[in-house]
Amino acid sequence: MPHPTRRDVLAGAIAVTATATITGTGTGGTTGTAHAAQPRTQPRTQPRTQPLTQPRTQPPTLWREFTATPYTHPQIPYVARAGADSGARHFPRRKSEFDATHYGASPDGTSDAAPAINRALTAAGTSGGGTVLIPPGTYRIDDIIRIAHDNVTLRGAGSTRTTLLATKNLTELIGPYGSRYGGDKSSWSWAGGLIWLCPQARWDTLTTAIKAKAWPFEGWTGNKRDEWETLTTVAPARRGSWSAEVTDASRLRKGDLVLLRLADDADHTLLEHMAGGGPGPEAYTWDDKTKLTSYVPYEWPVRIAAVDRAKRRVAFERPLPLDVRPEWDPRLTTHVRELTGSGVEALTLEAIETPQSPHLLDKGYNGVTFQCAYDCWADDVVVRHVDNGFGLVGASACTLRRTRVAGRGSHHPYFCREGSHDNLIEDFAIEERTTPAPAGTQLHGINVEGLSSYNVWSRGRMEMGTFDSHRGMPFANVRTDITVDNNGRHGGDASAGPLFGARFTHWNIRVTNERAGLMKIDELAPYSATVGINRVREFDQIDVPDFTGELHARVELYGTTDAVRPRNLYEAQRNLSH
Repeated sequence: MPHPTRRDVLAGAIAVTATATITGTGTGGTTGTAHAAQPRTQPRTQPRTQPLTQPRTQPPTLWREFTATPYTHPQIPYVARAGADSGARHFPRRKSEFDATHYGASPDGTSDAAPAINRALTAAGTSGGGTVLIPPGTYRIDDIIRIAHDNVTLRGAGSTRTTLLATKNLTELIGPYGSRYGGDKSSWSWAGGLIWLCPQARWDTLTTAIKAKAWPFEGWTGNKRDEWETLTTVAPARRGSWSAEVTDASRLRKGDLVLLRLADDADHTLLEHMAGGGPGPEAYTWDDKTKLTSYVPYEWPVRIAAVDRAKRRVAFERPLPLDVRPEWDPRLTTHVRELTGSGVEALTLEAIETPQSPHLLDKGYNGVTFQCAYDCWADDVVVRHVDNGFGLVGASACTLRRTRVAGRGSHHPYFCREGSHDNLIEDFAIEERTTPAPAGTQLHGINVEGLSSYNVWSRGRMEMGTFDSHRGMPFANVRTDITVDNNGRHGGDASAGPLFGARFTHWNIRVTNERAGLMKIDELAPYSATVGINRVREFDQIDVPDFTGELHARVELYGTTDAVRPRNLYEAQRNLSH
């Protein structure tokens, strides 16, 4: 009888019958006592508490608690509004259509179609929006495809019917991109895409700085983080509030996108708050984590839902992600102009097949990247033979739906960094690589870093990779209903600080090879939750908690496979909200 393939194992993990009984640990009590930040001498393979048998149909205690306090639960973040247009199930359809072949694009696979496609995208954008259609066929592109205007959709005939064949990398097209943190690293290892959604003005400043070797900050306030002005200061408010009092509401309008800006103080109480607070974060050494402290101020883009000028009160489309305290100089500010209402759909982007580069020296055969984008999306998009697949860089409230990374293997199949918030990645897949990994390369997986928060990865199939919390203390992120062959490694520079902040949740995770590696996080992430995961074992990359003392993390239904109900934490939260 032939041995099952990895794909067979993954499929079997998803298809486990829903009528069996399961064995798990406690019903929601806090796990663990003091955690000393020292390497373990013996790998821990058993749960901390004795197993308890309970039927599959019983919701975990954590879920029952969450439904009582959905906006302020200490371990589980509220993510029901993640994604474009607060998680809308359908994307806009523009009446105006621009056929790329009418602008000179040829599906013969031999002539360069990039200039024609970009002309069509510019025409759609300057006319107020529209859809650029790419009929079935293979289109060679020798340049970056840039979506730089609002309300523009690039749409193929389907990911199996329209292919863009990219012949060059970002180093060739723009130039070498060094790291602002020093060394000989290539920032194309975590930035930029051969389909790049970025507002025109921001694209101009970024590429000008890169060509001048003045390595920029990449987010909402410009290359030097100085392109903003105060709209109003904000009165104290609590995490989970949907509104706040402001000093002056005269410059605020319903529908405007603003930044909530929170600066840290000398004692780093903002960073402590992101980690859940208490003795562990208070005892942590923050000052020498220079990469982490460079990510502050925390900048959270959000649309204004309503303004009451008489009461000087403003309502938001999402609840506040953190407390608002006077010591953090809270403000609503302007920012660089965003890209909004734009997307890419129904196509495959395939790079010419080259060997994967050594770690951190990627040339930039990258897939689709969103930068300074809000309410944008990708749907039914495949990237193949890329260095890095789908990127969120200073991007928020975007949806990646039915996306897939395939081919020779990627450094970051998905990356989420530079303060990216409230994004939704659902129905995604990372396929097993088609060629062996060259020596000296690295594979991460679904990455999050750089104080990114309230992002969701839902309904995923990972035939390779890992859950890459890449330090930079991301917090309040959710990974749910995912099957993973956990064969990647997470990364992160020590100067980027903790692997996790508070309210990180892993919910219904099926690990086919039983490797731990940031899957079961109750011993690592403060004020966080692991619910419904099969038994895992540590391997050579053994992590220790960044914070000493009690983590206040929770674990339920450990040792189960697809047993937790609700099965999908994000979908269950949406059902509560509708």
